[in-house]
Amino acid sequence: MAETAPPAILTVPKDEDIIVSEPTATTSEPAQAVVDDYACETLYIQNLNEKIKPEVMKASLRGLFKVYGEVLDVVAHSNLRMRGQAFVSFPSADIAKSAMKDVQRFPLYSKPMQISFARTRSDAVVKKLDGNRFDEHKADREEHKKKTRYTNPLKSKFRAKRLAAEIDGGATAPAPKRPNVQMPDEYLPPNKILFLQNLPESVTKDQLMALFSQYPNLHEVRLIPTKRDIAFVEFLDEGSAGVAKDALHNYKLDGENKIKITFARK
Repeated sequence: MAETAPPAILTVPKDEDIIVSEPTATTSEPAQAVVDDYACETLYIQNLNEKIKPEVMKASLRGLFKVYGEVLDVVAHSNLRMRGQAFVSFPSADIAKSAMKDVQRFPLYSKPMQISFARTRSDAVVKKLDGNRFDEHKADREEHKKKTRYTNPLKSKFRAKRLAAEIDGGATAPAPKRPNVQMPDEYLPPNKILFLQNLPESVTKDQLMALFSQYPNLHEVRLIPTKRDIAFVEFLDEGSAGVAKDALHNYKLDGENKIKITFARK
């Protein structure tokens, strides 16, 4: 995917498809506001939590934005220049505008997102809406990458540091190992297995079977003998599990305590 996003011009790695604009300030500064009459099918998101792995962040963003309409693509990278940033593409600018209005400053993983419109259409959007121009679009993007390959100030800074280290005979110190940040249950990707918490300790397998058999494709209910307040409920497919999850989350099985239902971790 390829976008030009304010305010930083960064070149996304070769195997990806986004072009971002040359920085006029440090990447830690908020994106400049886009004029009111401008809208694009792709949102440019900054100030994301850099401790979250790209795969997890992409799944979280897709889950967060899919309520507004089809999400064509989500791009997020772990490289230093693109860390804390992402692009989310929709099939129309109206959908993107509505999503930006509602989700602006939403604290995803405890950091309020800063959202603006991307400056150019992504590959996914061009394929969807203007497929006949995709080859031309891709050629323009590759040409832009060639022109900015050696003019990106961030890349120049890194090259200078690397060269200085080589001259001094030093080696680049290994990056410190990042802590394994676990994704909150609420943002886990779909799974055909549901994880139930806060169950009454007196609950039985038959009770859970009766409760979840109201929904199609129930496969199995598994209780944990040593921990009676949790259980796993498996369906034949993710869609059926999602229907049951949405319907029964916070259901008061004993008339008092709400049961918490999330997708199980894969």
